[in-house]
Amino acid sequence: MFRILCRAKIHRATVTEANLNYEGSLTLDPLLMEVAGLSPFEQVHVLNLNNGERFETYLIEGEPESGTVCVNGAAARLVQVGDPIIVLAYALVPEDKLHEFEARVVFVDENNRVVRIEKGKALLRARVK
Repeated sequence: MFRILCRAKIHRATVTEANLNYEGSLTLDPLLMEVAGLSPFEQVHVLNLNNGERFETYLIEGEPESGTVCVNGAAARLVQVGDPIIVLAYALVPEDKLHEFEARVVFVDENNRVVRIEKGKALLRARVK
């Protein structure tokens, strides 16, 4: 059996741009992608903390060290510049590998600069019989 676990999270990034006329995706500063362990074209879930909207898209790289968080295409209607968002990526992890799994959470400031990085382990608790 596999479990779906959050493997990467960028917490409270600030939307810097919403571009309705772009073909789609979420443009991120490559530094944010790197520290979170995310790749271009990787699927992510985006959660808007201001209005509760949730959507899926994929990542593209923006300008390095720009702090860019730009929601593109149709999803641009789901955010406003200045909205705080959470970006999540998931992984399928076999149960026998849960003890090896480590998630990465990246905390950023209001300019989308990395403040700290935390790592977390998935623990399979003993089942009570």
